[in-house]
Amino acid sequence: MAGGGGDPLASRKVCVIGAGMAGLAAARELRREGHAVTVLEQGADVGGQWLYDPTTDTDASDPHAAAAAPVKVHSSMYASLRLLGPREAMGFSDFQFVPRAGRDARRFPGHREVYLYLRDFCRAAGLADAVRLNTRVVRVAMAAAPLRGDGMGRWVVRSMDAGLWKRCGGEDQVAAAQCVEEVFDAVVVATGHYSQPKLPTIQGMGDWRRKQLHSHSYRVPDPFRNEVVVLVGCGDSGMDIALDLVAVAKEIHLSAKSVESATTPAMSKMLARHGNLRLRPQIDRLCPDGRVIFSDGSRVVADAVMYCTGYRYSFPFLDTAGNFTVDDGEGEGSRVGPLFEHTFPPSMAPWLSFVGIQRKTMVPWYFEAQGRWIAGALSGRWSLPPEEEMVRCAGYTHDVEPHRELMAIISRNTSDDMETFRDRDDDSDNVRRHLQEWYGLAERQAQDGEEEEEEEEEEEEEEEEEDSATAVAVAAEATVHSSL
Repeated sequence: MAGGGGDPLASRKVCVIGAGMAGLAAARELRREGHAVTVLEQGADVGGQWLYDPTTDTDASDPHAAAAAPVKVHSSMYASLRLLGPREAMGFSDFQFVPRAGRDARRFPGHREVYLYLRDFCRAAGLADAVRLNTRVVRVAMAAAPLRGDGMGRWVVRSMDAGLWKRCGGEDQVAAAQCVEEVFDAVVVATGHYSQPKLPTIQGMGDWRRKQLHSHSYRVPDPFRNEVVVLVGCGDSGMDIALDLVAVAKEIHLSAKSVESATTPAMSKMLARHGNLRLRPQIDRLCPDGRVIFSDGSRVVADAVMYCTGYRYSFPFLDTAGNFTVDDGEGEGSRVGPLFEHTFPPSMAPWLSFVGIQRKTMVPWYFEAQGRWIAGALSGRWSLPPEEEMVRCAGYTHDVEPHRELMAIISRNTSDDMETFRDRDDDSDNVRRHLQEWYGLAERQAQDGEEEEEEEEEEEEEEEEEDSATAVAVAAEATVHSSL
């Protein structure tokens, strides 16, 4: 292959950190471009955030300790979680998220169906041999050696067994002794940004001795049976978890930054349907005796406080000598940068890149585009702008213009009725038409996939028969020789 200028395309040794949706998308594009790819995944299987883990980081007496970086449990999935977006918006461009026999066929399926889909994609894309499971990355840094003649540095990636890392801790001498160091031409970070809890600052948090946790550590409602629970935050997760708790908790108090803004049609319907659900203003302070005092002076004695306050970016393994920073601001969330088009740190491009940093975009389409761009930049197919221009254009915010109509529909539905929107059938004629086209495309892709699997099985059977015949022939020849 040759680049835009006629030069042959380069093949690089690339490390992808994370085998979730973003990491698998990037790995597939890198391999297609001819790069040698190694994917390091700390979980026991691919799937990243979608690989449900019933264990948690919870320390009920100290939420700050439970939320300290780095968390030991990556997944923030709770057992009842279902997609907020429809499955037709969650598939790879050439491997659609098709309902499969014997599995969750709902248009808004549960988290396990997404995990199974990603596992199917990994196998179909031929990536299984590139993924190294149960591997925790503990440090990524530029090699001490000077840059090569082509301007490319080297990256040293230090990793270790994920189970040992959890037991020892990242700084433990025993853990450090078990690390493996490898050198790569480039590193792609695809670790997601829904694992490291972001906590508010509330007076009395450190003195409140009852149950406190971040929603990252929420899994099932039963531990809150007959309890009074205060949920801080009225975003999607806060409202969804509130609905998960209403059947078991004595009372649920949803605390919002602005009661007026939080009083959507969906909230009004939730409050009307569930007598044990209340909407409250911001918390003023927590008292050691269990009282929660709200900003309007109202109060409640609570058994538990859960912070549904989002997540922040965290890359504790990454050492870039100050060329890349994480800003834990007090706004909507932390920022990372500078990043050119949410992907490349200008001073280290294209040898260090990020996939999946952005918010408010339909995945995995954007991940595929990022992976394709990174792969082409590394091979020489495409050139990046000069560093000065990338710096000038680089940003620190990560909101991406979404697919307007589909995102508007999702926003409208969640604002209208959080409990029922996933199972309603009230799409516009335009969406209905495109949905029918999608199902037709999905069915054709599924049939093609089944035919490919059948061909692979036939090829494997033929190879086994050939191997068996060869073994028989060798054995027969050996018998003849031994009898002579």
